[in-house]
Amino acid sequence: MSDRNPRSFFIHTFGCQMNQADSEIVTALLLAGGYEPSPDEESAGIVLLNSCAVRENAVDRIGNFLQQLKGRKRKYRSLVIGVIGCVPQFEKQPFFDAHPWVDFVAGPDNYRALAAMVANAREGARLLKIDYDHRETYGGIDPVRAGRICAFLPVMRGCNNSCAFCVVPVTRGRERSVPLSRLLDEARGLADSGFREVTLLGQNVNSYLDAAAGCDFADLLEAVGRAVPGMRIRFTTSHPKDISEKLVRAIAGSPDICRHIHLPVQSGSTRILQLMRRGHTREEYLRKIDMIRSIMPDVALTTDLISGFCTETDAEHRETLSLMQEVRFDSSFMFYYSVRPGTWADRNLPDDVPDGVKRARLQEVIELQNAISLERYRQDVGRTVEVLAETESRRADSRLMGRTGTNRAVVFDRGGFGPGDLVTVRITDATSATLAGEAARE
Repeated sequence: MSDRNPRSFFIHTFGCQMNQADSEIVTALLLAGGYEPSPDEESAGIVLLNSCAVRENAVDRIGNFLQQLKGRKRKYRSLVIGVIGCVPQFEKQPFFDAHPWVDFVAGPDNYRALAAMVANAREGARLLKIDYDHRETYGGIDPVRAGRICAFLPVMRGCNNSCAFCVVPVTRGRERSVPLSRLLDEARGLADSGFREVTLLGQNVNSYLDAAAGCDFADLLEAVGRAVPGMRIRFTTSHPKDISEKLVRAIAGSPDICRHIHLPVQSGSTRILQLMRRGHTREEYLRKIDMIRSIMPDVALTTDLISGFCTETDAEHRETLSLMQEVRFDSSFMFYYSVRPGTWADRNLPDDVPDGVKRARLQEVIELQNAISLERYRQDVGRTVEVLAETESRRADSRLMGRTGTNRAVVFDRGGFGPGDLVTVRITDATSATLAGEAARE
């Protein structure tokens, strides 16, 4: 293993934006512990998997990576392998026992111990650290962010909801919010460092509450907007029960808060929503949509949808399709139901919809969403939109990729512009996922 630096680390990040933000925190902690990032996995002496337990396919991907690392560990005995994040927090000791080539595991509240855990692994110890710490928000750590244009800023951690299908309350613990003053300082620091956009993150971000400051999420959004004028502000993920008129008016009242709300609904059937323990009905969700659009007619709405949840009938599946037709989401994250061990649904509901039926229903959902997305995106053809250029296009460096304020991806001829520029783009074409256009002349 002479070509590997034993103090270098490489992190594979799976899952959500919160995991991406956590990997940036972990990077900062390891650097402070005397370790250094590796440009690639092959030359790293330490490989970390930052895991996601929300979907079965994400857990399967981690399993596949671990099998590859098992072979590599046999060849390079000094390779240190760690699994962090939601999977070990969820599966606990049985996960550790089933993977004896893994040197240590750590849950989301235990990242401050990682540098010491790596050092102990070098001495031959195998360590499991999955304690909950409901005070931990990683204050005092300056994350090492992957890019220099768009930044993630976690504003709260954990979730107090009890959705039947979801592992997040188990893996992330109870809600706790970052103090307003710290968030404003971090936002100003991002602006001073040249970042053009910040995304405020939380498992249920609009339940943010700084009781000492008398500040809820709407107040936080407005305060960030005042603190970093000219910087784009996004947020995710919201829960329908916590979307208020006050929050929507806060978005509408600031030119810097993006006109995009991700509002997971999961199903169009009130009976299924009740089984899912979502805390709202179909009708209540639609009333929230009407309220949002009455205040912000130009808003972009996206959602999450699950096909084939426990006991779902064909008629209830069609209710989901009809809700999609009524709301006309810009896009959706769409899945068929996979039972997560240990969840309320696993303990209390039969997973009785056949896999073939789940897949067929999901395909109908995907086809309908693609048709709706194409129709909505084509409405932008001929219009000019403001795009924050983020990267060069993967297909040609003569083109840039960025997003509109409504979170639509745009690929356009770069002209004299580069990543980080706000560009006025005339839209010339559209697919169901991407807009294409040309930059206005400088």
